[in-house]
Amino acid sequence: MTNPNTSIYIHIPFCRHRCAYCDFNTYAGQEDSIPAYVNALINEINFVGQHVEQMNIHTVFFGGGTPSLLSAPQFDSILRALRSTFTLTADAEVSIEANPGTISPEKLNGIRKAGINRISFGVQSANTEELRMLERIHDFFTVIEAVSTARKAGFDNLNLDLIYGLPEQTLASWQTTLHRIVDLHPEHISAYALTLEHGTPFGRWSSKGLLPLPDPDLAAEMYEYAEEFLESNGYVHYEISNWAKATAESGTQNAESNSSFIIHHSSFVCRHNLQYWHSLPYLAFGAGAHGYANGYRYSNVLRIKTYIERLVTDNRPLTTEFPLSPATVNQHKQTSKDDMSEYMLNNLRLTNAGVAESDFRLRFGSGLLEVYPKEIEELVKNGLLEIKTSEVLKTSEVYRLTKRGRLLGNQVFLRFV
Repeated sequence: MTNPNTSIYIHIPFCRHRCAYCDFNTYAGQEDSIPAYVNALINEINFVGQHVEQMNIHTVFFGGGTPSLLSAPQFDSILRALRSTFTLTADAEVSIEANPGTISPEKLNGIRKAGINRISFGVQSANTEELRMLERIHDFFTVIEAVSTARKAGFDNLNLDLIYGLPEQTLASWQTTLHRIVDLHPEHISAYALTLEHGTPFGRWSSKGLLPLPDPDLAAEMYEYAEEFLESNGYVHYEISNWAKATAESGTQNAESNSSFIIHHSSFVCRHNLQYWHSLPYLAFGAGAHGYANGYRYSNVLRIKTYIERLVTDNRPLTTEFPLSPATVNQHKQTSKDDMSEYMLNNLRLTNAGVAESDFRLRFGSGLLEVYPKEIEELVKNGLLEIKTSEVLKTSEVYRLTKRGRLLGNQVFLRFV
């Protein structure tokens, strides 16, 4: 079993402090388990790898949690396991999420030497009061220092993560954050609207009236300002929440399926996330990690201790179907309907590429308008989707969100669930 476009996601669930808005699978105060966890990751990588003869990996993403809590030698050992089990392409994008307050020159030099070539810093805001409300452990001066240190360590591909639509956040405050972020010249910027998730402190506080609800109209205004401001500063808005610095164009939209709708993109787009948005396969390792490969959507056990116990060599089953491992607790064999629905939800997030009729037909054997005629017609009529003629074949078309559709994306996506 081979696939030239496979990616790998590795979940690192450790944090020094769990922020009040976070609903990810993360745990504070369990750093003593990191060495055993790294060994379990390597065991899981080796277990899954034994079920494939060869697999080319073109992106690896360490997410969390706070992956930067791991040491450089620990990253090196994980990457060595990946290289000995799979084939990492020569130009593989290897990303790590990092908290600006958990890095040092020594650590960044070490992880760069180990093969990590892209960092995503969780900045969230440039405003001190907003960072305090979000319970972040850094201030903006720490961000400036982290970016400078990363540059000195040889990183030339940085993403800065932001959150907008915060309680009591003003448009002026958001504009200041964007200006300060652009002054740092990152290659990539992500901006996400705050969601008050059930089960988080923010969710509980808001339900009791202790935290003011974000103003959706103001959040929309913030989003529109980000679109205009970032574009004016040389960033290409290629996905609903993501911008990449414009470069000499390289790559095409979904080239593996011979798309007739050609989309050139910046070399600084997040190639790993494009794997998700194009509904292409990715393996998942670690506690709570989710994967999609060989027709399966699957996820691993959440708790760190249980994950480690399941990957102890003596307790592992001898065989299981690829890509599942002893840590897998949920698995679903995808139907064609599942795949088509997820394809629409993922690909419509791409603001320029959208959903190409030729790609959809090549992947599923049916035309887009044959499967979703009513949905497409109504969304176009309501101004949420637009149609663009292919740049190559005048008989092929692409469907993508309008600017209004980006603001009302959930209303569009629900039509394909």
